[in-house]
This record gives sequence, structure tokens and C-alpha cells, in this order.
Amino acid sequence: MSFNKEFDQHGAWRKQFALRLRLLAEWLSDHDLMEPGIRERLDGLHAQVKNDKIMVAFVAEFSRGKSELINAVFFAGYGRRIMPASAGRTTMCPTELGYDADVPPCLRLLPIETRLQPLSLLDWRNAPDKWERVDLDVNDPKQLARAIQKVAEVRRVTLDEARGLGFWSDETPDDNPLTGPDGTVEVPKWRHALINMAHPLLKQGLVILDTPGLNAIGAEPELTVSLLPQAQAVVFILAADTGVTKSDLTIWRQHLSVLGEGKESRLVVLNKIDTMWDALSSPEQVQLQIASQRTDSAEILGLSPRQVLAVSAQKGLLAKVNRDKKLLEASNLMELETALGVDLLGQRRKILSAAVATGIQSLRVETTRMVHTRSRDLVEQIQELDGLRGKNAGVIKQMRLRIEQEQADFDASGAKIQAVRSVHLRLLKDLFAMLSSTHLKSEVSVLSKALRQPGIKLGVRRAYDHTFDRLRADMVKANGMAGDIQSMLEGSFKSLNAEYGFSLQAPTAPLLSQYVNDLDLIEKSHLQYLSLGNTLKLAQPEFAERLARALMSRLRVVYDTAVNEVELWNKSAAAQLDAQLRERRRNFTRRIEAVSRIQQAAGGLDERIRELQTHQVKLNLLDTKLAELTDHLLAIPEEESDEALVA
Repeated sequence: MSFNKEFDQHGAWRKQFALRLRLLAEWLSDHDLMEPGIRERLDGLHAQVKNDKIMVAFVAEFSRGKSELINAVFFAGYGRRIMPASAGRTTMCPTELGYDADVPPCLRLLPIETRLQPLSLLDWRNAPDKWERVDLDVNDPKQLARAIQKVAEVRRVTLDEARGLGFWSDETPDDNPLTGPDGTVEVPKWRHALINMAHPLLKQGLVILDTPGLNAIGAEPELTVSLLPQAQAVVFILAADTGVTKSDLTIWRQHLSVLGEGKESRLVVLNKIDTMWDALSSPEQVQLQIASQRTDSAEILGLSPRQVLAVSAQKGLLAKVNRDKKLLEASNLMELETALGVDLLGQRRKILSAAVATGIQSLRVETTRMVHTRSRDLVEQIQELDGLRGKNAGVIKQMRLRIEQEQADFDASGAKIQAVRSVHLRLLKDLFAMLSSTHLKSEVSVLSKALRQPGIKLGVRRAYDHTFDRLRADMVKANGMAGDIQSMLEGSFKSLNAEYGFSLQAPTAPLLSQYVNDLDLIEKSHLQYLSLGNTLKLAQPEFAERLARALMSRLRVVYDTAVNEVELWNKSAAAQLDAQLRERRRNFTRRIEAVSRIQQAAGGLDERIRELQTHQVKLNLLDTKLAELTDHLLAIPEEESDEALVA
């Protein structure tokens, strides 16, 4: 199955899930079950599926046919090239293609001069007025291609400007660009580009990251420290006739082999196999040469041979435009699309499905608990009223007084419940402080100072190791604090359950120790910049400053994610307690109303018992229907996704 078809199915699955989630929300509202805690979980599930993004990063040295490969896989439907793919350097700045419904179709370009200011790319994303914007007409392929051609723009600057921007180093002259007759050098005009367009795949959550060559990658640490690690798949493009060159191997070792343990998410493409189609060689001989190149490349890069594919992006694009099945087969492009579709999206859907299933189970438990609480209250009311059969008015009056006294005692117990909240919030305050941006800055301050010291960065590696050791220790400590809060909640909830007949159950505590793995990944991807080979580059104050900002930006994402998880856990516990307090107060009100009606009408007792029994039957049906609706969400069959595609 091609990547496009597999992605369509992934999108259909998400739409089916969103539809059924909305139906569940409407059903919960109709039956007065939409408590704040349940709404929070529903909103979280909806956002998780709606905002699910799949980033595929294309990485290569210059002139490997990277942009042409993107055209062939994703944009052949336009009948022409959309990404600039002419001979020579094309993509001069990192370019992201995605879709945001709140933004009109446009190309946004961040000027290269922003490198001179102390802000990270993440900060610049939140300053849209600083980007140059070009509107796009997605229905006009020529205008679209012409506008996107701007990502290839360059400008000429003096050597001093080039130094400040990170494109010139006196210590590493071999890496410097060529100077012109007037002593200027060519640099990219733009630092980063964002393309927002309603391409069918982009609308379904695909994000394409098109990266420039080695020099540009190395000059923008945030690209390798932040953006590439976020990609669910990395496609590394080589030239089929040369295989793994020295510069290719540098990119692989410094920027790609450090992205984590999930090697199955990396594909290597030997592009331009058409250059090996030789009229003097038999087709069998050509295939043997290609197979040999695949094997050699896999061995050099430490991958399985099946992860190295040989294609012709140019012939694949031509074949798609001309609907030439024979040429398309010869290009091997569909083999790459199948690998992306089956391996990447299949794995991604499993991960998303597992995460969503966990959320649905929690939603079901919380809602079922509320239904059972109401059902238990009804049973108690029926038993209470049944005991009044044959009793005189004085006994009924005494029962009303007893219920009112129970209500007064319960209201007076609010101080004890408030004490539980106070202890919980005090412990949470300490945990939030441990995960705060202020604490993070403090922990990273020594390393930041070492990176910003002038000249050769003596002691920076030691500061780096100590910093990450402290960050890991902090995250482990935070995980222990979360465990202490969980124990406190479980003990407090058990006490409240025994004293007031609640059915509180502490939600599962966040596993903050998992973020230690994220810290390890950041450390590993950042470590390359501290090697002996980068000593001279690190001595450049502008580069060191960008490196420090990139590191802080990536660490902040990890800490913010951990804080969000703690906040959700806290809200879940608080919402559960609030819901049961409300149910208990409603129960007192219903009991008093029932006794009042019995006092006012001789036949009111039997009538009220019948009403309660009817409500009990309805609650039992609610319980069954809830299980049915949540089971439906947990198991959206593949064939339904197929039907959705046809529809």
C-alpha cells in the first residue's frame, strides 16, 4: 500500500474516532453525566487525535535530489514540481510544510538576520509579525511553485556579517563558502520557512521537514537538537552512483545516528538510480550494482539492508505525471511509499491507539463510578422509603429531621475535606516548583555560562555532564514526589470513602521517570557539538549562543510536557472529589423532597418508590449503553476506515 493511501486510512480512522467521541459527549450531556472532570478527559482525547501530527524529515547533503523526492511522493498530483528542485543548491533554509486551519494558505519566511538576536526558533514562531508572508493559491500550481521558489533565495554579505550569522569561521576555513570578486559571500536569505497549505495529506496531520545541506544544518543547532528529534521518520537521501560519501557520513554520524534507538523509523534512499541505467549493461547487471550499493550503504550506516531503498525520484515524478506504470515500477518509488506507509503509519497508529485506549478506559471508569454512585443512592432511598410503609406522620417527620441533621453534619465536615485539598495542593506546589522554568534555568545556568565564555570552552564538557546528571536526578526526585502525593491521595480517599460512603479512587500517577529518556536523547543529540572536531566552531560566540538557546528550548518542551501531565492528574483527582460532593448534596436534596411529598399526599410513598425504581432501571441501561459506546470507540474496524475512504 502506498504512503498516500495508508495516510488516507489513518485520516479516516481519526475522523471516525472524532465523530464517535462527539456522539459520546452529546450522550453524556443528555444524561447529566458531563461533569468537569469527564469533560476534561473528553477534550483531552479530542485534542490528542485532532492535533496528532506525523513529521517526516528529509535530510541530505546538497544535490542529492531531496526536494525532487518530496515532489514525487507528495505533490505529483499537481502535475509539476512544487518544491524547487533545479540543479545546484535549492532548499537553502529548513522548510516545514503543514496545515493549520486558522491560518490562510501562505509561505512564511524568517529573515536570516534573526540569528543575531537572543531568541530561539520556538520564540520566533510565537512572533508571526516578524516573518515575511507570501499568500499562496493552492489551486494554481504555477503560482504555488513560483512562491515556494523563495526558499532558495540567497543574499551576499560581508565576511563580518557572515561571521555573525554563523556562515564563516576563521578557524575552519575548509567549511567556509567561496568569496566573490568583491569579497562578499553567499548566505541563505531566510533562516526558516513555514508553508501552510490545504494539501489532503497535510490536512490530515502530515508535516514535511525539508532540510538544507551539512553546512546549513551545522549552523542551526536548534534544527538538530529540537526539530529532527521530533520527526516520526527520517528519510536520508544519498546518490545511488556514489553511495555514502564523506560528507554524507558526517551528517549521519553527527545528526541522525544520535536520534534515539528507534532505527526502524529511519529510511535511507539511494536516489538517482536512473544514472546507473546503462545501455551497455544488461538489466540484471544494473540490478546487481544497485543491490551491491544498498548492501554496502547499509553496512556503513549500521542499518538493515531492507531500510536502504534505491529509487529514481525524477523518473517516479515523471511517471506519475504521465501515468506511466512501467516507468513508475522501474523508478521503485512505490517501494519507498510502501515502506513509509506500512512501517511509519502502521506503527504510529498503534502508538496513538494505545494512548487513546488508556484515556477511554479512564473516562469509562470515571463515568461508571458516577453512575454507580447514583445507583447506590437510589437503592438507599428505596430502602429508606420502603421502611416507612405503615408508619404514622410522626415517624415520617422524624425521618425528615434525621436527613436534615445528616445534611448539616455533612456540610460541617467540609473543613476535613478542605484539609485534604490543602495538603494535596501544598505537595503539588513543591512538585510544580521542581518542574518550573525558573528551576530549569537555575540547573542549566552553569552550563549556559560555560557555553557563553569567550574563546575555547574549557570545562564545558564537565559542566555539560554535571548539568544532565542534575536534570536526571531532579526528574527522578519529581517522580518520587508524585509517588508521595499518590500515596497521600490514596490514603485520604480511603478515609473519605469509609467516613462518607464515597467511591473515590486516586487516578494513576504520572510516570515522570519516563522523561529521563527524553533527557538522555537531548544529551546524546547535543553531545556532538562538544566534540574535539567542533572545538573551533564552539569558540565562536554567536554559535555558542545559538547552541545554548537551542538546548534550553528543547529542555523547556520536556519540562512543560511533564507539568501538563501533572496538571491533568491533579484536575482528575480534584474533579472526582468535586463530583462526588455534588452527588452527595443532590442526594440529600432528593431525599428531603421525597419525604416532603410523602407528607403532603397519602399515596405519595408508593408513587415515589415506583419513580425511584424506574430511575434505577434507567441507570442500569445507562451503564450498559456507556460500555457499548466506549467499546465502540476502542474498536474502530479497519473496514470502516476503508468505507470512509470510499465515501
